[in-house]
Amino acid sequence: MTIRLGVVMDAVNVINYHKDSTLAMLWEADKRGWEIYYFQQSDLSLRDCIPYGRARIMHVHQNENWYSWHGEKNMPLSELDVILMRKDPPFDAAYFYSTYLLEHAEKAGVLVINRPRSLRDCNEKLFACDFPQCVPPNVVTQTKRELYKFLEEHKDIVVKPLDAMGGTAVFRLQEGSVNANVVFEILTQQETMQVMAQRYLPEIVNGDKRLLMINGEPVPYLLARIPQAGDWRGNLAVGAKGKVVAMTERDKFIADTVGSVLRERGLYFAGLDIIGDYLTEINVTSPTCIREIEAGSDYKVTERLFAVIEEKLHNRIPI
Repeated sequence: MTIRLGVVMDAVNVINYHKDSTLAMLWEADKRGWEIYYFQQSDLSLRDCIPYGRARIMHVHQNENWYSWHGEKNMPLSELDVILMRKDPPFDAAYFYSTYLLEHAEKAGVLVINRPRSLRDCNEKLFACDFPQCVPPNVVTQTKRELYKFLEEHKDIVVKPLDAMGGTAVFRLQEGSVNANVVFEILTQQETMQVMAQRYLPEIVNGDKRLLMINGEPVPYLLARIPQAGDWRGNLAVGAKGKVVAMTERDKFIADTVGSVLRERGLYFAGLDIIGDYLTEINVTSPTCIREIEAGSDYKVTERLFAVIEEKLHNRIPI
């Protein structure tokens, strides 16, 4: 029986063909003969408490004209076997409500990756604080007073919003910075919005490492995203360069500490961000770096992920 895969993602015309991880997943699905149904968030709906989606039937190709359409279908989401929720942040109201609709699909028997409830519960910045033995000194607050106190204590800090990605609106501040007040005002929206500050980690010069986790188990190769001249951030989206590196003992400790919790929460595909010895974020919405890790190693990330998906579908493990 052919497996029907739904994918909820951004508009296809914004995809970077050379780097996109969702595209790597869709190629793997196509290789396995799965049917692919494409949705944007606006295509999801609920009618008489039944989840529906306005799908476009997608074929994928390994060239820069990487997709084509082969019909449309308004369908109950229960007709799908699995749904990949791959919409990029920000985690805004639209994303929040999409998780409720996908939770109805989950209740109807569809395997949703990642679990909608856990997408809501596990904020990518705050979730790391569930593992205090792994994270750097930090504070989450909406008050400038607490942020100034943290800056005074640690001298060199990073401040970031809780709902963005790719290094967006992330600031580094050092003691005595004349910009501290305005940065705190902007990020907290005049002390009405919680933000996170972490102690600056100078090990960033060696890369912000992305460790991919599949069903709670680590991929043995990481992508170190090394900042380039003129920017201290280790994000590919802002120009950092990727280098595939082997796992260290500390990386393994972090993976072992976090892995069972990811598995229990149905976060089947996640990305841990590690700088030096510290876990800084846990990406659960749409982790990336598949293409770079596969290009720089002999490890087939998508093959492993889809083997896990097929095993769960075959065993119909309760979720």
